[in-house]
Amino acid sequence: MDQDPQPDSDDSGLLAALLDGMDAALCAFGADGSVTHWNREAERILGWTADEAVGRQGLAGWAVRKEDADEVEARLLAATRAPGRQVHEFALLTKDGRRVLVRTQSSAVLGPDGRAAGVYCAFSEVHTQIDLERSIALSEALFVDASWAVVLVDADLRPAVVNAHAARALGMGRTAVLGRPLGDLLIQGVEELESALTHVLAEGTPPAAAELWVTLRSDEAEQTRRCWRSGFVRLASPLAEEPVPLGVGWLFQDVTDAKRTEQESALLRFRAQQLHRAGRAAGECEDPTEAAAVHLDFALAGFADHGLVDVVRGGTGEDGGAGEGSGSGAAGGSGAAGGSGLPPESAPALVRAIASPAGAPGPSEAVPPTGIPVAYGAGHPAAQALERCGSVRAGAGPAVAEGWAAARKWPDGTVHGLCVVLRSRGRTLGVVTFLRGPSRRPFDRADAAYAEDVASRIAAALDLAGEATGGATGGAAGA
Repeated sequence: MDQDPQPDSDDSGLLAALLDGMDAALCAFGADGSVTHWNREAERILGWTADEAVGRQGLAGWAVRKEDADEVEARLLAATRAPGRQVHEFALLTKDGRRVLVRTQSSAVLGPDGRAAGVYCAFSEVHTQIDLERSIALSEALFVDASWAVVLVDADLRPAVVNAHAARALGMGRTAVLGRPLGDLLIQGVEELESALTHVLAEGTPPAAAELWVTLRSDEAEQTRRCWRSGFVRLASPLAEEPVPLGVGWLFQDVTDAKRTEQESALLRFRAQQLHRAGRAAGECEDPTEAAAVHLDFALAGFADHGLVDVVRGGTGEDGGAGEGSGSGAAGGSGAAGGSGLPPESAPALVRAIASPAGAPGPSEAVPPTGIPVAYGAGHPAAQALERCGSVRAGAGPAVAEGWAAARKWPDGTVHGLCVVLRSRGRTLGVVTFLRGPSRRPFDRADAAYAEDVASRIAAALDLAGEATGGATGGAAGA
């Protein structure tokens, strides 16, 4: 038994619901020019209800000024004679008499015979359309011409869209980055980045930019760290009743060079202040050995974990032997007059004079003079510093061997060492050693230069104290 067809009222209700749910205002005209459809958005913009609009003949006198009616209707009806959509801008009248500039898109409505049976017109306020176009233009510019790197990250914390600048910064092609976990792109800094993205998704856009230090997977061999000044914007759908996060817009710029320059400048200022403060404090010490310990303590602040001062005593020390595998800085010493270092066979023994506490924090103190040399083995960095009459850096390397520090008579936990020769009045007085634990980076050339400045002040104080009397040989003096 055949079912009865659905009544036309159901189709009409569905059509009305679709029209009223549109984000754009829409009106339609029949072949005779009368208004046949008028949706809620058109009512919102102009104030005329569907009951007031539907059935009217054209727009003249109520939605358009009479003076403009002929031109407006001619533009709308032109859609029946041209293929595709026609775009126009003109002013419409609201119910309270205001004029609203709108942008329209009109197109012909074709009947069963293929002829134009009317016109439909979708319109929106011009400023709304301009805002939309401006947003689209901004998005296109960010992903084409922006000097900042831009990455759209989805809710799963995977890149969804990447501009060319960001792809270069990440060291991969634009398509290769898409959909990959951030851990595939970064070695270091991925936890901080994911934490920031998660916070933005949950809490919204942060008030200020953040600086993230990262190491790229492509830089794994060099372990090069980069600083990215990053801004984050939460992306939410404008179509949902409640904000639904679509992801995060991540904008960043590489400021590594600027940050390193800034850090180096701050470090130089701090070290210069420490040298100045140490000089003033040492000037108040009656005992020159105490003054040398003061210089050592001020140098340790922010520079090293421990410090040792060993002075030369009479006799020959251990053979300097082969190098430690670490670079040396300023291998010519600190201005020795004609001295070229000590040959291994004449290297004198070293006796501990000053040491910083290895167990608990406290000031460096002079060690009672026992006269017993420190049992440095062959090739010890301190012996090399005497031999080269300069500075020697030593490091345990990535895999610290058990007993590495103990073999060098250094406190447990030491992984980086810097030994600098003590010179005063053309004589070699001993060696000052700075030590760092695993939480600090290795010593570099800038550290060696600073240590040499400190060593010159310690050497002057020890020379004044007479700690090296009779201990420096003629070969060590280089005279």
